[in-house]
Amino acid sequence: MPHPVELIVPYAACQTPACQETLQALALPHLNRLLARLSPAPQPLAAIDEMDTSLSLPHERAWAQALGLPDANGHIPWAAGYAYQQELAGIGPDTAWAFITPCYWQVGTDHITLHDPAQLQLTPQDAQTLLELVSPWLAEDGLQLHLDTPGRWLAHGPLLAELPMPSLERVQGQDVRHWMQHQGQNPHISATQRRATQVWQRLHSELQMLLYTHPFNDARQDRGLVPVNAFWVHGAGCLATPPAAITLPPQRLDSLQTAAQSGDWPAWASAWQALDAGPLAQLLQHIDAGGAARLTLCGERAALTWHTAPRSLGERLSRFFRPRSFSEISKAL
Repeated sequence: MPHPVELIVPYAACQTPACQETLQALALPHLNRLLARLSPAPQPLAAIDEMDTSLSLPHERAWAQALGLPDANGHIPWAAGYAYQQELAGIGPDTAWAFITPCYWQVGTDHITLHDPAQLQLTPQDAQTLLELVSPWLAEDGLQLHLDTPGRWLAHGPLLAELPMPSLERVQGQDVRHWMQHQGQNPHISATQRRATQVWQRLHSELQMLLYTHPFNDARQDRGLVPVNAFWVHGAGCLATPPAAITLPPQRLDSLQTAAQSGDWPAWASAWQALDAGPLAQLLQHIDAGGAARLTLCGERAALTWHTAPRSLGERLSRFFRPRSFSEISKAL
């Protein structure tokens, strides 16, 4: 019997009128056949009611769940899981880790926009210089840094155990003032979480002042590069045990992301049609061959999952007389 196959599709739908209009004319025959063949799975992820305050996107939580990681909103311990994979010194059940990403904030009269960190074009030498520059400041509050890639650091320390932060993907290209203010004033976090947030915000302000007139950034601007004037901490938390090994990892299909984030709906529709003709057609063939399957479609508000499972007579009749199309289902995503 074929091995089970699990597909996760981020940015499958958006609630903007332009996206919904595109969906009405979008032909996705293999997806619609899959939705008619599969059964809705129990939905462990609650839909997001307040899009402007959710810290983790639905597909991030669905992906964490598929990998066996805790999926709490704003508390997915991505960095701790990565540290286990890399077998870093000091990793343990009580060690709190996070990713710290150097970035550039563009300051305007009514916004502070966090730009794609890749635009910094940090070289390994740049990253090492920057790490040595800021490490002493963070060490005073118990944070130890490790250089992972030029554009991303790993940090560990007690401060990161209870630090609720929006994911980098959640805030990229947006006004970060909203997130900083929300984190500082959020009435739903604990006193420990609020203290951790306040400490990080203080550290962040100190690092901004340190870099504002530092020769490191003067040299970058002489090379025609934007300055490093901020950092984003994400993926924070502890992981009591190493992530369980997965025989056949789920597949995350990210080809819709770029077009969805830029609002290029014709390109998004083309990417959807390529998914429908490729991975989704293959998933349908897999089911026809007797294989088990699981399909999760993620929007900006929710993630919905379907899987191979026996259906009752009532469910079969309902689907026969009125099969639901993706264009209908998308309104819930």
